[in-house]
Amino acid sequence: MRKLVFGMNVTLDGYVAAPGDDIGWSGPSDELFRWWCDQLRETGLSLYGRRLWETMSSYWPTADQQPGAVPLEIEFARLWRDTPKVVFSSTVDDVDWNTRLVSGDAVAEITRLKAGYGAPMEIGGATLAAAAMRAGLIDEYALATHPVMVGGGTPFFTALDSWVDLYLLETRTFPGGVVLTRYERKR
Repeated sequence: MRKLVFGMNVTLDGYVAAPGDDIGWSGPSDELFRWWCDQLRETGLSLYGRRLWETMSSYWPTADQQPGAVPLEIEFARLWRDTPKVVFSSTVDDVDWNTRLVSGDAVAEITRLKAGYGAPMEIGGATLAAAAMRAGLIDEYALATHPVMVGGGTPFFTALDSWVDLYLLETRTFPGGVVLTRYERKR
């Protein structure tokens, strides 16, 4: 069975984006960017909701070809393009860059994908992750908590029907006061 990881940059008050989908607070240090690259390198399949897909696909396919692109951006862009992806959306018509589109039941498809074998999967996008979270499909949570509070926006966590007990796997501090915490779901 494949592991499903939900990891994102998050504000101290629990948001992945401020109002208006503003993520200007989330610029990573080189060390944190390297950590995200390492995570993507170990990922066998990336699962995206529509909004995060639109954000990622508007920049990363050609980020390595932009003037002034730094080595970490070049590396991440190449890893991103090469990683197989699934986009869950009923409104997106076309996807590219090693990606397939699913417009049906996201929870059923994620359940099917988890039942297979292979490298870990990552899930991105608060709405998609919330559905997987409520269905009990997420095995690991990785939060890169930035020392900023935005007071509202898109939350990392969704309302749940019951408790989810977790084991702490790792804590790490990055430059700028960013604290990484990784948790595994107790089964």
